[in-house]
Amino acid sequence: MRIKEHPVIDFSKKKGRKVTIYFEGKPIEAYEGEPIAEALHAAGIRVLNYTPRGRPRGLFCAIGKCSSCLMKVNGVPNVRTCITLVEDGMRVERQRGLEPLPQDYHPPKWKDATKTEGDVIIIGGGPAGMMAAISAADHGAEVILIDEQPMLGGQLVKQTHKFFGKRQQFAGVRGTKIAEILKEEIEKRRIKVFSRTSAVGLFQDGDKKMVSAVRNNKELLEFYGKAVVVATGALEKMIPFENNDLPGVYGAGAIQTLMNTYGIMPGKRVLIVGAGNVGVILAYQLIQAGVKVVAIIEAMPKIGGYFVHAAKVRRLGVPILTRHTILRAEGRDKVERAIVAKIDENWKPIPGTEKVYNVDIVALAVGLRPSIELLHQVGAQTTYVRELGGYVVRHDDMMQTTVKDIFVAGDSSGIEEATTAMLEGKIAGLAAALRVGKADLRAVNEVKKAHEELMEFRSGPFGARILEGLEKVMIK
Repeated sequence: MRIKEHPVIDFSKKKGRKVTIYFEGKPIEAYEGEPIAEALHAAGIRVLNYTPRGRPRGLFCAIGKCSSCLMKVNGVPNVRTCITLVEDGMRVERQRGLEPLPQDYHPPKWKDATKTEGDVIIIGGGPAGMMAAISAADHGAEVILIDEQPMLGGQLVKQTHKFFGKRQQFAGVRGTKIAEILKEEIEKRRIKVFSRTSAVGLFQDGDKKMVSAVRNNKELLEFYGKAVVVATGALEKMIPFENNDLPGVYGAGAIQTLMNTYGIMPGKRVLIVGAGNVGVILAYQLIQAGVKVVAIIEAMPKIGGYFVHAAKVRRLGVPILTRHTILRAEGRDKVERAIVAKIDENWKPIPGTEKVYNVDIVALAVGLRPSIELLHQVGAQTTYVRELGGYVVRHDDMMQTTVKDIFVAGDSSGIEEATTAMLEGKIAGLAAALRVGKADLRAVNEVKKAHEELMEFRSGPFGARILEGLEKVMIK
């Protein structure tokens, strides 16, 4: 089902040309510019594949970082349908376990990879990566920006709420608008942008760095530069409960992608797990889209998000139950019910406190973990920091990792806000431009100012935990 009216977004202006794809022989209406999994969801199709043991799987992250949406497309298995765009006449089938490539499929060879050179390579087109690209280009660096999503903006393209902070940090501006502003700035600077391009390797190549990548699932690319900024964002966390793999159990970001990016109803009735900022903001966005939020449950004794967001959804009739957890999801091939219970001080469910919610969606807003696979591959030192979301990469105050001329920014360096991601991206982009000899004292002063703005932003109510985590990861 598609959203017809929305108080913030006009989806009629975002739709591309109508096309037809064929799901197991059945024609499905879709629109150019939207991914396969999203188009199937709009048509009511939740089960996308089956595991080798026959368990159904559906959309979970919607950003290409899990395996839940793998399907056969035009006979080719293991296609990430959440980031692969529809094409007229495309044939899509559910994948059942491990399936071989078709006999007539001839994958490209690495020796045929297209090579592109620049000064600074940015991996990731979210708020941190976009700001890093702009900052480096402003100081004369030749910048290459690669991102595996169909559009730039990362998490910003699904954020319909207005940001906090100061005016120069986009306070009062919706995330969707910030994404548009940054994209326009990138276009002005003629930065080389490669979208739908997945970085699969990061290597040292003498004095240069080399990023190997795949574009559109079929074209091999190699990028060479003097410095690399890794801004690959984060992955949704999962929590253990019975049937947590049923279609209809989504990460919060996937629901935002469906609703706010592509105008698709995620479901009719939703239970949200997690009352941090993401959980309470998601509840309001669901209500805006006409979806019923039956409750928000939170294992901690108090709400983790900003009071203003929690108060808003409570006024709209959404109960927030602290000291509660989900025990299991129920349903045959997709979520039909969720069972929750109150927990004691030892985090054990209290018998007799169970509640049954008839829902078709369980939204997990239980946090993110940094996406550091490429940095780990290239040998950057990592350490586990609970306050920053998990394993993070050690770096200095210029965002340089333990590998010379490789920088990190945004959620890849620790889970925070989009505002801090942009400031870190700015620092990393400026530092990279300095390292490749394309910047001067002006860039040094800009780095200093960005650090001051970071400290000011982190002085808020949630900053103490972040600063404690940074003490564990920073290279002095």
